[in-house]
Amino acid sequence: MTADDSFGRLDDDDYPAYTMGRAAEMLGTTQGFLRAIGEARLITPLRSEGGHRRYSRYQLRIAARARELVDQGTPIEAACRIVILEDQLEEAQRINAEHSRAAESTSPPDAV
Repeated sequence: MTADDSFGRLDDDDYPAYTMGRAAEMLGTTQGFLRAIGEARLITPLRSEGGHRRYSRYQLRIAARARELVDQGTPIEAACRIVILEDQLEEAQRINAEHSRAAESTSPPDAV
């Protein structure tokens, strides 16, 4: 891999660039919290060759939302389920909008 390839990954939301310690620090939480949301299957970090957890920016956004809910008093399991459902809803709305745009662009103009 060249340096240019590595720099291209800086913009990739799915690239697992952050160690567990750094991710916990960025979120202002503990490594135990990250383990707990992993056990609840909210996020599944990639593992380095040495077996260390690595997190992407997308996963950190998901974890931050879960932390927000937990901080408001939601049990961690429920917070994880809420975040999963929110993510699914957002994806469904995106797909629906794409289908609507495609349908609008292929429908014939109204005859007058």
